[in-house]
Amino acid sequence: MSSRVLGLVRASHPEPGAAVTTVAGLLAWGVGHRPAGIVSVVLAVLASQLSVGWTNDALDAERDATVGRTDKPVASGAVGRRATAWAAAAAAVACPLLALTTNPAAAFWLTLALVSALLYDWPLKATAFSVLPYAVSFGALPAFVVLALPGQPTPPVWLVVAAACLGAGAHFANVLPDLADDARTGVRGLPHRLGAAGSRVAAAGLLLAATATLVLGPPGPPSVLGWAAVATAAVVPPLSWYAGRSATRAGRRPVAAFRAVMLVALIDVVLLVASGRVV
Repeated sequence: MSSRVLGLVRASHPEPGAAVTTVAGLLAWGVGHRPAGIVSVVLAVLASQLSVGWTNDALDAERDATVGRTDKPVASGAVGRRATAWAAAAAAVACPLLALTTNPAAAFWLTLALVSALLYDWPLKATAFSVLPYAVSFGALPAFVVLALPGQPTPPVWLVVAAACLGAGAHFANVLPDLADDARTGVRGLPHRLGAAGSRVAAAGLLLAATATLVLGPPGPPSVLGWAAVATAAVVPPLSWYAGRSATRAGRRPVAAFRAVMLVALIDVVLLVASGRVV
């Protein structure tokens, strides 16, 4: 039983799931949620991330086995595909129920984010529209967090746009290590059509656009901290490419680009919390 639980944890994509959940919790705290509201946001977002991760590994089990992804628990047999699918379904049901502990309007946006992300897992992952679910799901996340506040304040457009840019950038960065494996199994999303170089440029540009929108979008002059965040967003992606090449030469999977996205996202949320200019 313990090995199955560990397999399910690994199949949930714990690193990005924890990052997105942490960012949502920090944003909830930053916009003024009370402790109970922060807990509701965190649990609802965690359920959505678990559902998306488990769905992805359950659907991709055969492709992952074909390309020898021994790090994937379902493909390696560490946990069953059926058990993973049932766990994904349970988390998908739990997500809107947990979101409803805030209010129906907020729950709608998190449910939209979940449905959009699941549509990426199938069928949009292998199409030219593969970036769309990332943009929609990430953009809907801060809308959920803000609308979950008492009084349901309107989420600022600049915040939603910045999150959508961040999500789109995450898509290009996340796919980079898998371009060759995906080509072998017939997956041709937008990053595959642009190629590695085009995807790197897209990821870097979108991350920079996300941070710049957060700095320039709110009323008032940008702070020194804001400009520092923009400079960081401009520097981190190229450094991650260098780290990725080093990992490839050492025979490791190059995941530095996606970790760079998580770092920029964390910096952006800290910027928002420190500036206090959200709602």
